[in-house]
Amino acid sequence: MTKLTTHVLDVYSGKPGKGIKVDLFYISGEEKSKLNSIVLNSDGRSDSPLVEKNNFKAGKYELVFYIGDYFKNILKSEAIPFLDDVIIRFGISNNSEHYHVPLLVSPWSYSTYRGS
Repeated sequence: MTKLTTHVLDVYSGKPGKGIKVDLFYISGEEKSKLNSIVLNSDGRSDSPLVEKNNFKAGKYELVFYIGDYFKNILKSEAIPFLDDVIIRFGISNNSEHYHVPLLVSPWSYSTYRGS
């Protein structure tokens, strides 16, 4: 299956990242094109792939996770968040494979990896 998926786990509260907005961009040279914009479901996942099949091509991509707003709601705080937008840039060399990009996040840290 040729597709790109993601999910977010909130390690601060121990729950899925429900309601987090995520944008996907394709980067070609100096140009950046928005491919998709989603809001994660109650399981912290996208309801469908961010990009798939013929639209999923080799190259450089960027995921932007808008976690600042998410944690403002969780923490009930008006303070400027330490982390606001988490940006993950990554490359796809074999677009015939499934790529999954999970994000583990707290108000003060994040981690990502290529999942399955």
